Amino acid sequence: MKFRSFDSFRVFEKVAQLESITLAAEALNLSKSAISYQITKLEDELGFLLFERVNSRLVLTTKGRRLWYVAESSLNQIEREINLLRGENSGTVKVGIVSSFASRWLSPRLTNFFEQCPDLGLKIESINSIDEFSNADFSIAILWGDSWSDYEYELLMPTSSFLLGNRKIYEQTRSITLEEAMKKIPLLNDGFYGGNGGMQAWHRQANLEYNPSKSSLKITDASTRLQAVVDGQGIALWDELVNEEIESGKLFYISDIMLPGFGYHLVYKNKNSLSIEEKNFCKWIRSELPKQTNSKTL
Repeated sequence: MKFRSFDSFRVFEKVAQLESITLAAEALNLSKSAISYQITKLEDELGFLLFERVNSRLVLTTKGRRLWYVAESSLNQIEREINLLRGENSGTVKVGIVSSFASRWLSPRLTNFFEQCPDLGLKIESINSIDEFSNADFSIAILWGDSWSDYEYELLMPTSSFLLGNRKIYEQTRSITLEEAMKKIPLLNDGFYGGNGGMQAWHRQANLEYNPSKSSLKITDASTRLQAVVDGQGIALWDELVNEEIESGKLFYISDIMLPGFGYHLVYKNKNSLSIEEKNFCKWIRSELPKQTNSKTL
């Protein structure tokens, strides 16, 4: 049977990207009923389900995810060709990046980027979690963590992450046990899986129960979170990016227990659908870092 519902693919691609009929309706300026109709129509013609509901959340089926990869790649290719034919190819790459990595690692190297890639523009969006990335309109992100289900990712820079606090909090922790400190002193979120995935992983590494103070502070932006630690608002996980604060005596190690296996990663929505410009950005940033071998797709 000849397939006819090509008009539904843009709707499908947007619902798959946002994992929400409501958000897709807002993005496409359509009603929710129109979105639902298009998805049902597409599923009926295909003869298989594209989505299933898991805990009130819309999730792609295995066949739906395979089709999404093809649909996203094809639609992006068509859009790029149209822009080329119109003479509107901007050559600008849009990337979501954790603010601390963008300001402390990437910013000093941007001159090198523009020297090596003079035909590329770069637009950096501050991003702090995989949830923000899933709803964003760009295809590449640089995030801190160790793994992300349903996304392709590759390690750019492994980190040695430790618990840090300012002098006042450091002195406070010297008079109590580490376990007591983890329960009494506010723990600042790290933006990884629900906001505290890294902190929970550290507790497992330290063989401690994760039972934080009720006064724990949640700050989404990484750079703002760092300043909060310097100001004595609590304890947070940090890495080599804050060596300057450690060396200047603004921050102190609360424990010598290191969180292994975490680092900064390139994360892709669909690596196969990257534009030439996006591929060139990824190639450049890899060249600025030591080669890593653990690229993964889940």
